[in-house]
Amino acid sequence: MKLIMFHADGMQIDIAKNWAKKNQVEITFIPELLSMYNIDCVKGYDGLINSQAAGTIDERIYPTLHAFGIKQIALVSAGYDLYNLDLASKNDLLITNVPSYSPESIAEYTVLTALNLVRKNQVIIKNVENGDYRWSPSICGGVLARKKVAVIGVGRIGKIVAKLFYGFGCQVIGYSPKQDDEIKGIITYTDTLEEAIQDADIVTLHMPASKENTHLFDIDMFRQFKRGAIFLNMARGSIVDTKGLLQALDEGILYGVGIDTYENEQVVVQHTGVVEDAVFNNLIQRDNVMYSPHIAYFTDEAIRNMVEGALNASVEVIKTGTSKYRVN
Repeated sequence: MKLIMFHADGMQIDIAKNWAKKNQVEITFIPELLSMYNIDCVKGYDGLINSQAAGTIDERIYPTLHAFGIKQIALVSAGYDLYNLDLASKNDLLITNVPSYSPESIAEYTVLTALNLVRKNQVIIKNVENGDYRWSPSICGGVLARKKVAVIGVGRIGKIVAKLFYGFGCQVIGYSPKQDDEIKGIITYTDTLEEAIQDADIVTLHMPASKENTHLFDIDMFRQFKRGAIFLNMARGSIVDTKGLLQALDEGILYGVGIDTYENEQVVVQHTGVVEDAVFNNLIQRDNVMYSPHIAYFTDEAIRNMVEGALNASVEVIKTGTSKYRVN
């Protein structure tokens, strides 16, 4: 069996090589993103693994892979919003994801970000870097305990986030299409999103991206927040209208913002140097905003589970024609 893996970095390659040796599978690594420029590399292979997490997928790729006899694309991620599932199905391509690679990694990073914002850690670090060691009012933080936290999307990740905040002594409320009975003792569900956010000190997003929730959090939604709230997004950038987020900061609605995703992050993630995006630059220059380049998941445990999960799914489809991790 021969597999080809696109856009893999050093950590992923080492894990994949160990997996290939154990499973007696040949893997070829292509460092670039999958595109029409390198699509011919796929000829002669049994399966394809793609590690792309941002950007776009050229729609010509789907019929081209079909013509090559490829039956699947295994994603090294949980999110699959970059892919046209209808077009994939039309071209007999089965797409799989890794739905749960390390929910703890993202959940813990969420609480870490909240703690940093509550304690004004960014300002403290900046002051120390500038040689200012005074106990000034600007670095007097708050306490996480007893804050009201709204978890929007109580799935694999949101459930752990709720438990962690509860462990800090927070009152946890949640809004989710599906209510998990396992944590009903620590979370109070609301019937509407608006009800969940209106009195929350911290609002944290853990929902997948969809056409329906694009820019769900815009200035109108932010104006329903409790004044002085903290907003966290470790989910998907498209859920948040960044211009509306900036306006909410300017109007003093939000005390702090922590985001690991940005709606136009294809121009940011995995790049270095100056970013030619005025909205993004406006956002990250603020002392009360913490931005990270889509790395909330980025732990050794998560990378291993993602790579091995994608490779196992690829083999499963090749051998059986389907997978329990199919998304189309």
